[in-house]
Amino acid sequence: MKSGLNQFLSPFRVIIIAYIIAMFVFSVLLYLPISHQPGVDVTYSEALFTSVSAVSVTGLTVVNVPDTYSYIGIVFLALAIQLGGIGIMTMGTFVWMLFGRKINLAQRMLIMVDQNQNNFSGLVNLMRGILLVALIIEFIGALILGTYFIRYFDTVGEAYYQGAFASLSAFTNAGFDVTGESLIPFANDYYVQFVVILLIFAGAIGFPVLLELKEYFSRKNNNFKFSLFTKITTTTYFAVFAIGIIGIWALESGFYYVGLEWHQQLFYSIFNSATARSGGLSIMDVSELNIGTLLFISGLMIIGASPSSVGGGIRTTTVAVMFLTIRSFALGKDDVKVFGREIHPEDRQKAFIVLSVFLVLLFAAVTLISAFEARNNITLMSIIFETASAFGTCGLSMGITPDLSLPSQFVLMILMFIGRVGLIAFLFSVRKRETKTHFKYPTERIIIG
Repeated sequence: MKSGLNQFLSPFRVIIIAYIIAMFVFSVLLYLPISHQPGVDVTYSEALFTSVSAVSVTGLTVVNVPDTYSYIGIVFLALAIQLGGIGIMTMGTFVWMLFGRKINLAQRMLIMVDQNQNNFSGLVNLMRGILLVALIIEFIGALILGTYFIRYFDTVGEAYYQGAFASLSAFTNAGFDVTGESLIPFANDYYVQFVVILLIFAGAIGFPVLLELKEYFSRKNNNFKFSLFTKITTTTYFAVFAIGIIGIWALESGFYYVGLEWHQQLFYSIFNSATARSGGLSIMDVSELNIGTLLFISGLMIIGASPSSVGGGIRTTTVAVMFLTIRSFALGKDDVKVFGREIHPEDRQKAFIVLSVFLVLLFAAVTLISAFEARNNITLMSIIFETASAFGTCGLSMGITPDLSLPSQFVLMILMFIGRVGLIAFLFSVRKRETKTHFKYPTERIIIG
């Protein structure tokens, strides 16, 4: 019996169960009366949606956070965001080390799955590094924004409270806010936008990249070389960021940007390209953008951030490997090479599986929500945008989430959950155990395309 249970509870399933438990625990905490503002009633479904959105660091909400939750509720929300942002196993490793417990092989396997790593080497140091880097960046961001916010808020305490939450939300790419208006009050403050963009970059670029940068600048190893992962994910991340800026600017030049100064157009484009990758914070009402731009931003949300980061989506490496594979095929090559290295065939297979499953699930979700909301006056574009935001754990919204029926909100919760744990982990959790085949059938070619 115990052996059968151990076989069922693979590391992938344990991680998924851990996130499910965390989401339900925080839903109960956010449902407690002490978590609400005086006179505000919250249904359990609203608390559950908020919890799933926070642990999945998405940012879609069915309630106005500052008007609904008390300071205690905001603390619970911040803890859920922090846990979801740096990962359950990072926090678990910290607790284990705090009590002097040794990290065993089974726990290392869970860490490897949670952080999407391929081997056991240096996992504990990775967890320690992730927690340290995350807290340092969030603290610096809170200090910078809090000090600057003194000019905006009545008290120093309120300024640092707003700054601390904004720093946490930006770094974890959570998309939540305690202003009630996201970053719209700072639509013309380029300093705030610049700091927030840097925090979004730091969270979305990937923890392995941050740790490699830390090692590079520490100069402890004169023979240090950046890994292929860092080279690919960084190049792809900023390439897509640049394409996003150009695309948004071009698509909105004859619409929303009409009458705006060039610098306003530039910063709107820069911020929207950065936040669409998984950030979720906004400096404008995105529903005012034209359909072409909304579809383009939906594509950016689908691409998302880097693996082993706080962000979701199909991830930058998936896009890079797909592009490189198609390029190699067009050039008549069988192998895929980049930066003096060859991409492993299994990674190429994973990239196409991730994209295929992502698009199938996204199509299914759009179809289901469209069916559930057939009698409501909700446009297809709004549904596509909201589902792309949920699945990519971005959090940008056209404002329809609170108006959706409970079944539609449940679909979004599933998407946010899968987006947080990652498609690879999700697929491995439902995959049957590998079995050896003792015979093979004859191979036959079929027509493709």
